[in-house]
Amino acid sequence: MQPTLAALIGLPPPIGLFGGVIFVCFLFRRDFRQRPNVTGALWLPTIWVMLIGSRSVSQWLDLLHFPITLGSVEEGNPLDAFIYLMLIVGGIYVLDKRRVSLSELVDNNGWVVAFLLYCFVAIFWSDFPFVAFKRWIKVLGHPVMALILFTEPDPEEALIRFIKRTAYVLLTFSIVAIKWYPDIGRRFDEWSGIAQNCGISQNKNGLGCVCLVVGYFLVWDLIRTWHTDKGKARRDALWLLAPLLLMDGYLLRKSHDATATLCFAMALAVIFLTGRRWLNKKLIGLYVLAALAALGLAQLTFGIFELTGDLTGHSATLMGRMELWRDCLEVHTNPLFGVGFESFWLGDRLHLVKGGRPWQPNEAHNGYLEIYLNMGWVGLFMLFGLIIATFRKIRFELLSNPDWPRFELGFLAAILCYNLTESTFRGLSLTWFIFFVIAIRYPRVKYEPASEPSTVDAVEEEALIYTHE
Repeated sequence: MQPTLAALIGLPPPIGLFGGVIFVCFLFRRDFRQRPNVTGALWLPTIWVMLIGSRSVSQWLDLLHFPITLGSVEEGNPLDAFIYLMLIVGGIYVLDKRRVSLSELVDNNGWVVAFLLYCFVAIFWSDFPFVAFKRWIKVLGHPVMALILFTEPDPEEALIRFIKRTAYVLLTFSIVAIKWYPDIGRRFDEWSGIAQNCGISQNKNGLGCVCLVVGYFLVWDLIRTWHTDKGKARRDALWLLAPLLLMDGYLLRKSHDATATLCFAMALAVIFLTGRRWLNKKLIGLYVLAALAALGLAQLTFGIFELTGDLTGHSATLMGRMELWRDCLEVHTNPLFGVGFESFWLGDRLHLVKGGRPWQPNEAHNGYLEIYLNMGWVGLFMLFGLIIATFRKIRFELLSNPDWPRFELGFLAAILCYNLTESTFRGLSLTWFIFFVIAIRYPRVKYEPASEPSTVDAVEEEALIYTHE
């Protein structure tokens, strides 16, 4: 490993940490002084993403040498379960106060509801039903947090503030961990044994995923800000975005996550192409089918999947994944219904897949295979139905207002590609949460407070009269 910045300039780790804390406090102070049109409830999805984008509370306490038991694979940690449950309960309380219409939610999101219901039904044939139920509750937190964003007084402003606040913490302290606290910021790769950077995430793929999601949102905000009227507000916003984007790019490079980098580039290409005036938005479905056909032909003709692995230097990792996929498919499962919701990596199946490997697999490293193993062909059908419904929603919005929908389309393309080598259609995955953000459709809510609120909480109490756009 190259010498760290701390060693080069002689700064001890506490000074580096103190500098990171001061920088984050400055960014939050700047954020609060701008008085954005958001409520205190925005902290629920912000904390949710900070946790799933870094490490759980029990893992942080363990790193700080608190006497705490991390728990088993089957049971998990009671403290983490309690914290996630409290966030979900708090989110449901906020949605209830905002009078979110459940019937309207179901009518507008049939495939989302159907997929979650099938996941719940799949709990009943799991050999670990209570564990599967707890995991289903956690997944339910994703749409709850997404709905909090959609029901803010200004959903677009809420989305921007939400991603920036998470970026302040995740990006800054990932750099601090890599530079000054290598025991936290670096780990050894399970495939090759080489030391790799992970920041405050659990592994280098987690860091790459954070950079993909945060960086993509920041690019969207950059383009959005660039087209606003010139002035002090625009200049200040650009001065803030510049270092955040540099930090994100630095960490993405440090993570050496080829999948996240390629997906990031693909998402940016989608933004560029869908922003061209010569592109007929009405034919976007045909363009997607043509692109899929071209990729399929390229794979059959040139083996582009393996070629990409060679070009990025990840051919050994790709071969290891292919071996894992074959071993997973050799394990006996019900091909129609699977083994139960998120239950494949439990019990004796863990030892069957481990084989002679020096490390213990806990995911299939392919989101589609993961769904098949857990919920069979029916689960795959439900997932593809949800994906198609999400694409149709984005296509419809693209015809009327192409600004945000083209970013949604880029995100969808990135997430679908990302799951070719990673399993993120499950659990507390950051891209799984983002998928629900772009998949759920709910009308914006206009709040009409009865009087001028003095605090953020007053907005929540007085915002009882609303109309749908």
